[in-house]
Amino acid sequence: MPPATGGGLAGSELRARRGRCGPPAARAASRDVAAEAAARSPKRSAPGSQRLEAAGRWALLALVTLLSFATRFHRLEEPRHICWDETHFGKMGSYYINRTFFFDVHPPLGKMLIGLAGYLSGYDGTFLFQKPGDKYEHHSYMGMRGFCAFLGSWLIPFAYLTVLDLSKSIPAALLTAALLTFDTGCLTLSQYILLDPILMFFIMAAMLSMVKYNSCADRPFSAPWWFWLSLTGISLAGALGVKFVGLFIILQVGLNTISDLWHLLGDLSLSLVTVGKHLTARILCLIALPLALYTATFAVHFMVLNKSGPGDGFFSSAFQSRLSGNNLHNASIPEHLAYGSVITVKNLRMAIGYLHSHRHLYPEGIGARQQQVTTYLHKDYNNLWIIKKHNTNSDPLDPSFPVEFVRHGDIIRLEHKETSRNLHSHYHEAPLTRKHYQVTGYGINGTGDSNDFWRIEVVNRKFGNRIKVLRSRIRFIHLVTGCVLGSSGKVLPKWGWEQLEVTCTPYLKETLNSIWNVEDHINPKLPNISLDVLQPSFPEILLESHMVMIRGNNGLKPKDNEFTSKPWHWPINYQGLRFSGINDTDFRVYLLGNPVVWWLNLLSIALYLLSGSILAIAMQRGAQLPAEVEGLSQVLLRGGGQVLLGWMLHYFPFFLMGRILYFHHYFPAMLFSSMLTGILWDTLLRLCVWGVASSHLARGIHMVGVLSLLLGTAYSFYLFHPLAYGMVGPLAQDPQSPMAGLRWLESWDF
Repeated sequence: MPPATGGGLAGSELRARRGRCGPPAARAASRDVAAEAAARSPKRSAPGSQRLEAAGRWALLALVTLLSFATRFHRLEEPRHICWDETHFGKMGSYYINRTFFFDVHPPLGKMLIGLAGYLSGYDGTFLFQKPGDKYEHHSYMGMRGFCAFLGSWLIPFAYLTVLDLSKSIPAALLTAALLTFDTGCLTLSQYILLDPILMFFIMAAMLSMVKYNSCADRPFSAPWWFWLSLTGISLAGALGVKFVGLFIILQVGLNTISDLWHLLGDLSLSLVTVGKHLTARILCLIALPLALYTATFAVHFMVLNKSGPGDGFFSSAFQSRLSGNNLHNASIPEHLAYGSVITVKNLRMAIGYLHSHRHLYPEGIGARQQQVTTYLHKDYNNLWIIKKHNTNSDPLDPSFPVEFVRHGDIIRLEHKETSRNLHSHYHEAPLTRKHYQVTGYGINGTGDSNDFWRIEVVNRKFGNRIKVLRSRIRFIHLVTGCVLGSSGKVLPKWGWEQLEVTCTPYLKETLNSIWNVEDHINPKLPNISLDVLQPSFPEILLESHMVMIRGNNGLKPKDNEFTSKPWHWPINYQGLRFSGINDTDFRVYLLGNPVVWWLNLLSIALYLLSGSILAIAMQRGAQLPAEVEGLSQVLLRGGGQVLLGWMLHYFPFFLMGRILYFHHYFPAMLFSSMLTGILWDTLLRLCVWGVASSHLARGIHMVGVLSLLLGTAYSFYLFHPLAYGMVGPLAQDPQSPMAGLRWLESWDF
């Protein structure tokens, strides 16, 4: 009987196209099957018909792209105030325009592109982006929103082309495009100044490029092959340059490349020289090129942000010395530490900050009720300490006293300049870290007790050596208890102003948490030296910035009144995220996936695992399947397997993460689940009608099935589109609300 494939790929054709990667016997068998299928197939259509078919394909792609852009740019200007994380990424775009250094837990590419879009569209970088709800007023924000919407709009045509290449089926590609076009969650994320649309753009570009260069396997080293291979590497650099989540698509491309090279190695018709060329090409395009571009992104980042800003304290003293406006930039300070010097002491572990104290006391029940000592990431007068001898209160800055340098092994006292209390420890337990001792500020006008005495030691130095500013790595050993001053890195509760805990640890092992250096140094009796020699090299800056980002990522905590979520919530669309508005008078935007799309995707994953397992077992057992059924099975297993792998790689790693997680982290995985849904339902419908005697009836049933899914998705978007485009009026809990009947889960809070 004639096949009922429509735009589908017959099994023989699929095997012939992929046969080049297999051993010679397999390729010969593929040619035989292909020849048999060709003999049974209808005659080749006329050139005019082919041109008409190609024009139709281009028209469909244009329609998909146009609909994508129309939905993403509709009401883009609303609301005219900051929504959700626009307060962060809009502010960071402003920092780039003002060339002000800042710290963020993500690599810089996404924020740089947002800043560039704002600059090119006339935004001057003066809006403060203080908090959600602040009105933009006369400030130009549409350029940055428009840029994110532009990249977000390309997700749909990219997914369409990817599925079309994997399945050779236009209905499967159209179904995928509809799922993403009519998903309220993807739409919402694409309309605001966020990193998500930029990240997903590069992920989908990498996926499409990888699939395209796979399809050029029969023309290795041709111009299209090189183009798609290089574009894959460029897209990988872009994905990683926006967020570290880009590592997941890098892993997928890496697994695909390993599999590809393994098959090439098994092709005995290829010489080892040719295999070596394939390996070299992939090393150049998928490793060297992305690394070069990723590194260049940071080079531009450091070159543009050359002014001191709010991120200085997260980085080392040497790093800060390169920032214009920082007190260490082009500074001259005394080289060696002396008694009477006013200093700041910085922890060497990244993102810990300066030894700090303030007038607030530890609360009742938290050790001794004495003055708090913490570490603080920002420059502050409360970071200043005076270094004094342990056994005298005389003023070392008195001109009648000679200069006396602090040396390795000296017993000292650190007096807090603003409060005149001494750095102090005792046997009370630390606030958060068990078996560590509490560190406090104690005494009156510098007068305390023997628990204020510390022995200062330079790491890997002998007794008697002077202590150098910035360059000496020092430890403070408490004289009475023998513990070592350090910071656990744990964030104190609100009574500690969410600064970091300082403890005295009885474990004497040298770690960065307990090693410090002297940064600022004021002593009018000492000559100054220039700090220009301390400026670090680019590799040192690059390494340090990654250490700080990784630590910052791991330490992320939820903000007040913020809805966090768990990975198991995401595929079931359990709980959304409020972007804007909380009451019936506000313009409300709520990030929630279209439930019809998301639950269909969830069902599709389960169905795929079931049907794919049955087909894989049947084929492995040597079941004799008709050529058409076998071809559809190969599409389901290979094409569907590729996108299922993408979903798994972009979803399951979040179960292993210790950092705070949000609903929007699932959206890259959702792109892959939507592509799987398109491939699965198109293939299952074809398999269901395969035995129908009439090819016209088979095509009709298949078309009705696909149209039903398309119309159901479009209608669900009609119902839920206010979530993305904005709602005003009664909340969904109110029976008078137009959204009342659509609150299908109690956890939805719109």
